[in-house]
Order: sequence, then structure tokens, then C-alpha cells
Amino acid sequence: MELVQFGCEDWLNVWEKSATIDIAQSTIDSLSLEEVLAFEEDNGEAFMLQMMKEKFSYGWIEGSPAFKSEVAKLYKRVPEDNILSTNGATGANFLTILGLIGQGDHVIAQYPSYQQLYDWPKTLGAQVDYWHIKEENNWLPQIEELRRLVKSNTKLICLNNAAQPTGAIMSPKFLSEVVEIARSVDAYILCDEVYLPLDEETPYSPIADLYEKGISTNSISKTYSVPGIRVGWVATQDRDLCNEFRKIRDYTLICTGVFDDAVAALVLKHKDKVLERARKIVKGNLSILKEWVENEPLVSMVYPNAVSVSFVKFEELDPTKTEDFAIQLLREKGVLIIPGNRFDLPGYARIGYCTDETTLRQGLKLLSEFLREYQV
Repeated sequence: MELVQFGCEDWLNVWEKSATIDIAQSTIDSLSLEEVLAFEEDNGEAFMLQMMKEKFSYGWIEGSPAFKSEVAKLYKRVPEDNILSTNGATGANFLTILGLIGQGDHVIAQYPSYQQLYDWPKTLGAQVDYWHIKEENNWLPQIEELRRLVKSNTKLICLNNAAQPTGAIMSPKFLSEVVEIARSVDAYILCDEVYLPLDEETPYSPIADLYEKGISTNSISKTYSVPGIRVGWVATQDRDLCNEFRKIRDYTLICTGVFDDAVAALVLKHKDKVLERARKIVKGNLSILKEWVENEPLVSMVYPNAVSVSFVKFEELDPTKTEDFAIQLLREKGVLIIPGNRFDLPGYARIGYCTDETTLRQGLKLLSEFLREYQV
């Protein structure tokens, strides 16, 4: 087994600690524990008292009843018992693909998107065909191409909705067509759904509600602003499939931990407050980002639908110099972005615009300066 280097994560591992102005991250400005506890009427006193008394055993292996109950509220057709806690959404994707895919299986993956969704199946010996996203189609792939790619032996279709790194969203209507194609060959659909759209006008539905063989993965890391505890989940209507995932968890995870589980359940208990905060950040910062793009002739962008990632195009930059540009930007200005070649899209960069407003404004200002300096 030989894994390809994970481009985005490798970039962050090497460079993020060098940054003084980080506009690369995809989390909506992370919450502190103090802020999470403040959602409680008693500012978390009862919660912390319980934690102080709690034995730090393995706890609830698949996720506590409180955690599962809160996650189940996010779906219409997934029973609590078909929800399993994981080590982030990455852990959920890992065990889902490991549970479904083996040597010679056929997989179709939205490409490029979250790299794990196509390179992990390849590592397991699958034949992976790419379902290409198109900038001229608002970074969405085309249904007709999926119809051409699907085979009688297609086992899994991997999606990322909203998508990394572009923020593009597949509507329920679009997904219903994907479901129709998958159902025609009895294929599963895995959808990584960590980037929830926060504008209420955008139609959205998890794949686990739309399809009996749909698998939704998610976490509290991105939209819910708490990446510091590694809690995600996998959700599906399919009881037998869920039992297969249980087996893999026993080999790879066991549990997510007593404290992490409790904080995750608390965050989801107060999801309305968490998402209200997130909406304000996204709305305000997206307007700042749009103003910058509209007044910066050296860039362009297909704007995201109120999710926490955006993908900027450098209009006059040689695509082969994308990574060099990003490294020099960091060294000379202290600004961290993720070069698009780390998503197999050179000439672009991911900007995580949902940091605090001061950092965003300063980062964009310095990025504009360096776009001109680098060309000299």
C-alpha cells in the first residue's frame, strides 16, 4: 500500500506555523471552550462540574446518547442507531471507503475535491474515474458526464458538498439526478458534508436523506467552529452497512473520548446559536471578500454560497509559479494561502475568508500588494 502525499494537508503541515496572517483555513473562526460554555444558561458550570467528576474511561464507544440524539436531528431519515462517531469527517470518510472498496472496484469521484475521496480508494486498489468540476459551470460537474462514467459495476460515487476548495454546492435537485444514476447500477454515494451553506436561501439536503444507499459524513470542525476536538460522524439509512462500519471502528478507532464527545454534544445542542454566530461571520466577511475581488483587477472568483472556503483565480500569474508565489507571499508578507496546485488546480488559491475581520482585511491587502511586487 502506497499513499499519495495529501497535498493540502502537507502544505499546512509545512507552512502554517510560519504565518503571521493566516487566510488559508476553512473553519469558521474557531470557538474557545469559554465561548462554547457561554451558550449554557449557567455558563457551563454544571457541565464542567460533571466533567470534573466523570471517569475518563472509554465512555460510549459509538458516541453517547446525547451526541447521537443531537446528530440525528440534522437528518430526516437516519435513525440514531445508524450514527457512529468518528475521528473527524476524515475518519468517517476513511472507514466508509475502507468498508466498501477493495481491489478492482469501480469508483467515480468528484474531481478535484477533498483529496481523500479519490486517492484513498485508489490506494485500496480501486479503478477511480474523475467526474470533473467546471469553473464555467460554477465549479459544478455536469450530470451528462456522470452518465457516461457510470458502469454496471460502479460501486461508489464520492461527492463533496459543499465542495473543497471551491465552495460549490450541489442542490437537492441536482443530487436527485445523481441518486437516479447511482440507483440504476445499485451504487453507494458517499458525500462529505462538512461545509454547510449558511444562507437560508440556498436549497440543501444531506445525501443520507435523499438515498437509501447514501452515506453522509460530517464533523463539528468547519461550520460548527470546533476543530480542536476531533469529532465527526457517519450517517446512513442502511443498517447493514452501518454494522460493517462498526467492525472497522473496532480496528481503527474504538471511541472518540469522553471529553470530546461531551463537548461535541454540547456544541450541537446549541447549534442554532453556533450557526447564528457563523452566519454573521460568513455574511460580513463574504462582503469584504467580494469588495476586494471587485476592486482587484489581478484576481477573479466564482463566489461561494455562504460556506467557509473560497477559491480565487490569479489572472496574470503563470500557473506553473503558483506554489512559488504562495511561498514567497508567506516569506515576504507573512500571509498564508493554499496554492491551487495542491488541489490539482494551478493558477488559483484557496482563501479561508472566515477568520476574524482584521486578519482577513490585512491578508487581502498584503496579497494585493504582493501580486504587483511578484510580477516585477
